[in-house]
Amino acid sequence: MQQQITQVKDYLLGLQDEICNGLAVIDGGDGFVEDAWSREEGGGGRTRVLSEGGVFEKAGVNFSHVSGARLPASASAARPELAGRSFQAMGVSLVVHPRNPYTPTSHANVRFFVAEKEGEDPVWWFGGGYDLTPYYGFDEDCAHWHRTAAQACEPFGAEIYPKYKKWCDDYFYLKHRDEARGVGGLFFDDLNAWGFERSFEFMRAVGNSYLPAYSPIVERRKDMTYGERERSFQLYRRGRYVEFNLVYDRGTLFGLQSGGRTESILMSLPPLVRWEYAWTPEPGSDEARLIEYYLKHRDWV
Repeated sequence: MQQQITQVKDYLLGLQDEICNGLAVIDGGDGFVEDAWSREEGGGGRTRVLSEGGVFEKAGVNFSHVSGARLPASASAARPELAGRSFQAMGVSLVVHPRNPYTPTSHANVRFFVAEKEGEDPVWWFGGGYDLTPYYGFDEDCAHWHRTAAQACEPFGAEIYPKYKKWCDDYFYLKHRDEARGVGGLFFDDLNAWGFERSFEFMRAVGNSYLPAYSPIVERRKDMTYGERERSFQLYRRGRYVEFNLVYDRGTLFGLQSGGRTESILMSLPPLVRWEYAWTPEPGSDEARLIEYYLKHRDWV
């Protein structure tokens, strides 16, 4: 298993480099600042954050490889038979918050878990995906995002994109609001049925398709003119992002439950956000269209 762990780690470190370099070029500013860290119980990582850039108000791309004596509850909830095993977990997780309200927020992560118990074979699995959270919707952006996701899944079977697209729609849903977080993408977890090589290949396909999915959308929207109305709505909608990450997100819960580094775990939160009591959009407005049209589950391909 150690050889496979090394393979995955090498890929993830390279993916972090690739994504940071790609985002830094689009941003045109000073790029990312790296913060390497270690964890007392085992492992560590490198957190990279871009703040107050030319395009991105905040972007965080985190690599972590941590280990521990017992799987946290969030990791064994779907597999209670693994509770109490030691573990290794590694992944790249990122969130990008652009300044321009017409440019959507995006999130991606790919991860690998190994659960071990003396005298038994290791149990491993892959997970990950990405999703898009617009504030002002554009059909061509949503179609491009989902088309790129579908193309990444295509070599693995015609049923894969619809399956993981639906999982994403169901997962990134704020139950207490009865509302989708965004326009979805891909989400998968507990992937091992294909065997290591094929499962790892799929994880790489998802990770490698993130920049091609997101970069053209940013280039189209980053220079659009906006005013205080659009900015205010963006900050209001960012509140939904915060609510999801703190209430439902598995990665956040795993990080906190496993004694992870809080600054890196919460790097996904936007720098500015606002809540307003019982706010409703003006009927017929672009803000209303986001909620009534774009935040409904639909087929974009």
